[in-house]
Amino acid sequence: MDNLKEKFYMVSEGNLIDAAWQALEDSIIDYQGHPVGTVASKDSDMEALNYDQCFTRDFAVSAMALLMRGKGEIVRNFLIETLGLQSREKHMDCFKAGLGLMPASFKVIHKKEQEYLGADFGEHAIARVAPVDSGLWWLLVLRAYVKATGDQALAHQTRFQRGIKLVLDLCLTKRFDLFPTMLVPDGAFMIDRRMGVDGYPLDIQALFYTALQAASELLLPEDDYVPVVKERLGHLTYHIRNYYWLNLDRLKEIYRYNVEEFGESAINKFNIYADTIPDWLMQWLPDSGGYFVGNLGPGRMDFRFFAQGNLMAIITSLATEEQSQAIMNLIEQQWQDLVGEMPMKVCFPALEGRDWQIITGCDPKNTPWSYHNGGSWPFLLWELAAAAQKTGKSELARQALTIASQCLLQDNWPEYYDGKDGRLIGKKARKFQTWTIAGFLAAQQLIDNPDHLNLVSFEDTAVMICSMDIAEIVAMNK
Repeated sequence: MDNLKEKFYMVSEGNLIDAAWQALEDSIIDYQGHPVGTVASKDSDMEALNYDQCFTRDFAVSAMALLMRGKGEIVRNFLIETLGLQSREKHMDCFKAGLGLMPASFKVIHKKEQEYLGADFGEHAIARVAPVDSGLWWLLVLRAYVKATGDQALAHQTRFQRGIKLVLDLCLTKRFDLFPTMLVPDGAFMIDRRMGVDGYPLDIQALFYTALQAASELLLPEDDYVPVVKERLGHLTYHIRNYYWLNLDRLKEIYRYNVEEFGESAINKFNIYADTIPDWLMQWLPDSGGYFVGNLGPGRMDFRFFAQGNLMAIITSLATEEQSQAIMNLIEQQWQDLVGEMPMKVCFPALEGRDWQIITGCDPKNTPWSYHNGGSWPFLLWELAAAAQKTGKSELARQALTIASQCLLQDNWPEYYDGKDGRLIGKKARKFQTWTIAGFLAAQQLIDNPDHLNLVSFEDTAVMICSMDIAEIVAMNK
């Protein structure tokens, strides 16, 4: 680590952390006299829009920071209130939230001297897309709360057991699909705008795996859902580890793929054409590195690197130990591209030119190297820190924190940064973005106390089915 950077970090650390905790405290929402969540942003210079609401995915980061500091009450209240907002009625109406859906966000509404929680299930969001990820994050928060507090009784309450199973029903229900992964539309998770992530995006598959792992721990052992969850975990683990994985050896295989193969003996199972391998990848992929590709489906492999999916794969043991080390090797060797001046890129590389026009629909917010299109998001610090701790590379987390420490406070905790190196505050970024603040604090606490990793990590509990070939799995299920 550069001596000047290390000196700056040590001198500033106390004031920076105190300021971050104060900013996080300022973001807390009260409901009926109790803290229930954190607003997305406290930027008074911009119109609130929906940034004055508590987002389920955003609060997941706040929850980790708060639980690591021993503040379980607000997380408990959040879990109870969001469970109360969960869609509990079966609708055939396509304009209403499906049974089991967790809200994307909620806010406290005051009316005639009364207050109540108003939930948004996506009907007010840009492009009106329901959140696929909110229930998955909710399960992770519940599991982290139980691990931090030992309050297993909350998860074992009948209403919580039912809520868990309603989320699982949404994920495991009968469908037209034959893959163990989840099929989702564009804009249904953190990347909430058109970015070519429809289909089977890695970020959702990693969260899906995490939610299944959490559910397997939270459900009563005798529950009928437990074997179903464990079976899907096996299928999903095998699928991601084998078909999403990309390193130099795998790239050489894809380059020489035959196409239009038919039957169980097919090697190119998804009919990927070698001509779709992008030019940048040939030079960018190091000999000792690897990663999970961003998306996979019929005739499609999205070769972009998506940070959250890969980091969560490490943290939760979706990735094998060897794969985890290869991902961290890639991040270390391509540090300037993926971390740069502000950790870290949500995806790499950015869509540019005609690709940007067609895939994003000429989205003026997702211009190249901005927002979701290659922008840098400081909230990812906590996942980078957790992955670094899990793989024994804590020095990378310290280096990333040192870089972030030089800018975040003086820039008023921006939502994201723009530019290929992440040097510019995002053109439309909110200041005092809560998950930026919480991501920094959670990362700092993970570095200071590695035991906090237990809140979000899982051991590699992949069942025997993971070692089988897909043909054997199909034969077994017949």
